[in-house]
Amino acid sequence: MRLRCRLLFAGCVWWSVSITAAIEPISTSIAVGMAAALTGFLARYQNVFYYFQECCRPEWISYNKTGLKNDLNTKLYGQHVASEVILKAVTGFMNNENPKKPLVLSLHGWTGTGKNFVSQLIAENIYQKGMTSNFVHLFTATAHFPHEAHIDNYKTQLQEWIRGNVSICPRSMFIFDEMDKMHPGLIDSIKPYLDFYDNLNGVSYRKAIFIFLSNAGGEKIVEVALNFWRDGREREEIHLKDLETALSLSVFNNKNSGFWHTSLIDKNLVDFFVPFLPLEYKHVIQCGLAEMVSKGHAPDKEVVEIMAHDLNYFPKEERVFSMQGCKIIPARLDFYI
Repeated sequence: MRLRCRLLFAGCVWWSVSITAAIEPISTSIAVGMAAALTGFLARYQNVFYYFQECCRPEWISYNKTGLKNDLNTKLYGQHVASEVILKAVTGFMNNENPKKPLVLSLHGWTGTGKNFVSQLIAENIYQKGMTSNFVHLFTATAHFPHEAHIDNYKTQLQEWIRGNVSICPRSMFIFDEMDKMHPGLIDSIKPYLDFYDNLNGVSYRKAIFIFLSNAGGEKIVEVALNFWRDGREREEIHLKDLETALSLSVFNNKNSGFWHTSLIDKNLVDFFVPFLPLEYKHVIQCGLAEMVSKGHAPDKEVVEIMAHDLNYFPKEERVFSMQGCKIIPARLDFYI
């Protein structure tokens, strides 16, 4: 990787010299002199290369615990369980110079509760370029693996993609969205890469991160949240232990999920099943106010309350939890501003 970055930059320097010589011969000697001086400088200060081209180095990949903690506390609403688990899991993994296996997180909950958003926050606090980094790879089941008849091809392609990219950068991140729509059996093809191996065919996967996003298990999470509410208990009293075991079993036994009877769960390769609770009216208000600011408007609680009131909630009579969460707020808010 270090040699690749140097060659890329050196290539750019000599390409510039060639173009100058072809267009303006008189300037050739000046350009060559400049290139020689620059080459000498870069030979002495080699790290300069890494500021021009994204590389698998600390200049581009560096975990910001303070940033992630602040983002989870100020930008993610109503997800105290997920915030705590994500921060501890990512921090512990990134601070470990020699992990025994990749970090594997499975985020579950209804749409609009913040699963995609959290995966974005994780990427932004590890990679300088966030989700646009060459080392962050997003797969969507319906877009990348649409046809069940092609599942064998998908398995081969997925294995090759992960192997190739981890070979380039051990600190790669792979995000799999819509796991509830993925064909059962497909995700098992990457099981060896998530296991406790020092390396496979010369490639070590132990520093990689795998994040799975799914709506599967959402019903079980809602059931627990409703029971706490009916018992008069605060949602902040819900802890991971109240959900994780039932959630993993629910996902494992869901025939419509990409995790159905998967060896990833059977062999305990998923480090954390992270539940995202259904959002309440107050959380929708928080999302709406934040969205107004992001659109360049002054936050207007009255406008946001009108919008929030028109959304759908359940149970029907009590209207406790939002059915759409925060996902539709950006589009809906435009109608009320």
